[in-house]
Amino acid sequence: MAELLLELLSEEIPARMQARAAASLGELVGAALDQAELAYGSLASYSTPRRLALVVRDLVTSQPDVEIERRGPRVGAPAQALDGFLGSLGVDDYRLEEQDDRKGRVYVARFIRRGQPTRAVLGPLLAQVLSRFPWPKSMRWGTWPVRWVRPLHSMVCLLDGEVVPLTFGPVTAGAVTYGHRFLSSGPIEVRGFDDYRRKLEAAFVELDSAERERQIAAEADRLARAVQLRVRHDPGLLGELTGLVEWPVPLLGRIEPRFMDLPQEVLVTSMRQHQKYLALEDDKGRLAARFVIVANLRAEDDAAIVAGNERVLRARLWDAKFFWDQDRKATLESRVPGLDGMVFHARLGSLGDKVRRLQALAPRLATRVPGTDAAQVRRAAALCKADLVSEMVGEFPELQGIMGRYYARDAGEPDSVATAIAEHYAPQGPGDRCPTAPTSVVIALADKLDTLAGFFAIGEKPTGSKDPFALRRAALGVLRLILENGLRLPLRVAFEQAFAGYAAKLSDLDRTGVAAELLDFFADRLKVHLRTEGVRHALISAVFAAGHDDDLIRLLAKVDALRDFLATDDGANLLIAHRRASNIVRIEEKRDGRSYGGEPDSARLEQQEERTLYARLTSVADEIKGALEREAFTEAMAALAKLRRPVDAFFDRVTVNTDDPRRRENRLRLLARIRSALGTVADFSLIEDTEAQERQVA
Repeated sequence: MAELLLELLSEEIPARMQARAAASLGELVGAALDQAELAYGSLASYSTPRRLALVVRDLVTSQPDVEIERRGPRVGAPAQALDGFLGSLGVDDYRLEEQDDRKGRVYVARFIRRGQPTRAVLGPLLAQVLSRFPWPKSMRWGTWPVRWVRPLHSMVCLLDGEVVPLTFGPVTAGAVTYGHRFLSSGPIEVRGFDDYRRKLEAAFVELDSAERERQIAAEADRLARAVQLRVRHDPGLLGELTGLVEWPVPLLGRIEPRFMDLPQEVLVTSMRQHQKYLALEDDKGRLAARFVIVANLRAEDDAAIVAGNERVLRARLWDAKFFWDQDRKATLESRVPGLDGMVFHARLGSLGDKVRRLQALAPRLATRVPGTDAAQVRRAAALCKADLVSEMVGEFPELQGIMGRYYARDAGEPDSVATAIAEHYAPQGPGDRCPTAPTSVVIALADKLDTLAGFFAIGEKPTGSKDPFALRRAALGVLRLILENGLRLPLRVAFEQAFAGYAAKLSDLDRTGVAAELLDFFADRLKVHLRTEGVRHALISAVFAAGHDDDLIRLLAKVDALRDFLATDDGANLLIAHRRASNIVRIEEKRDGRSYGGEPDSARLEQQEERTLYARLTSVADEIKGALEREAFTEAMAALAKLRRPVDAFFDRVTVNTDDPRRRENRLRLLARIRSALGTVADFSLIEDTEAQERQVA
């Protein structure tokens, strides 16, 4: 068994790409080894800002020998055909036999394909992996046709300590690597992975990204505790810092007191976005005048590094303070006209147009949100986008909405209006907090519904993995706002109200068709949203299809009741009966070219089981209708359960396809009645179809 070591040393790799690149390297090399029939024990990949590395342990030293069987021409074919076949084998050591085939007797050649040494296979195999490496963005350098994320400096490729012939662009693999860009001196010759990792550590490179992250977190925590503070929770920044340093050295810096009157979001954003500093806070969660720098080198004078970073941050904060002071000289309301000069979308108008649509839409939605104040809703709708014109948001786009809240409060706006301005973009993801204040909920709903209605109306819908306008996120936000606040807001009503804002701009809009597309889109988003709660996709699809129920609170209550019902013996058996009845009716309708959906003739129901089933279907239909109108979904399921015994008795004792055509037609109509009775609650056929698909996927 052998060990393969591969390292690719380049210019700095963007931090956001490193983890995925290391994983891709492992996946691609593992798949290539499998395809080449080179078995191995374990594979691990690593990344730092300048390198990708991979180690494969217990790798076989050669491919296995494989017995090959090739079918040739028919026995009796011209000699040239047989000679050509034998020449194509590429070997002299073969056995030629005759074998019966369905088309006659044929020649069959059998021979052993000798496995190649692993060393001979690895070079071309790894070159192919590198040539199709899936970087999100890549580049050429010099005149070389190959692409990589950044120019490559060197490669290491060793099999049990010996160099494997491998060339990629201008770089040829060897046994030499390099340590930290500033702290190490000269090339480093390595013999294997353990030697490689040990020498890199001596050259100030920590290869394992998880270990670098642990070191940063531990040392930052120690520095914070030394001054009675704690590191503000920011796993995203911590992960990014891990991808920026090969040898992390956290240091403690200080913010000048004169900047501490800036909003803490401004301070944190200045430190985080531009300088990648970890913010510190006290035990009450208040931002402290300290921060943690993560340097990429160990210096004789750490104070010089700290002073340099404090000087850079000071310049950033002077800019932020200037923006803060300037922005407060104008009211938020005075900035609203400036939105007319900012494009929302070329076909949907300006942000000023969007605000005017929100001013019309939000009061309509407010009637569905308990506790709203109409005047405050209109005010929040008018001001919610105004901070986009401010200098601060121009510098820090991440603060849109947040700065609007500060400017609204500074102008004396009601707290509910200021909060709605800050929260109307939320929730922006599954982990983001969902607004609960009535005015905030209304403005957040209006903003997302207007966006969804507009982009769907002009055909700009998500496709595959592409969603440039974040419409999936907007739909998920609408779902969470409705579900987490218990709103009785029918989606079709909401879509229609949102479309009204585009009446002048999109006069030929097919509202019914676009609303149907949006409803399907929301159904898919709802399935994704509820996946973690164990709600089967089939149930959501079935309930959506049955009554086009677009009141999400009512729909999910019905889904819960249906799930509980199907978990019982009555529910499971009735699902089987529905399948049986539907299949019989579908087959006969296809054969006869007609529908059996009409009412059965009660006078032609001859057997007791027919009459009992018909009577029960009639009574149950009324019970289900009343229960659904009262939203008593458990009662509706209990009414369905009453069908089980008469349905079972019908299938046990009644022959549907009799010789008498009138009797047969009547019984088919009775079966169709079973299908329609269950269909008032849910489309049970979708439960069956989707369950089958889910089983295939599983």
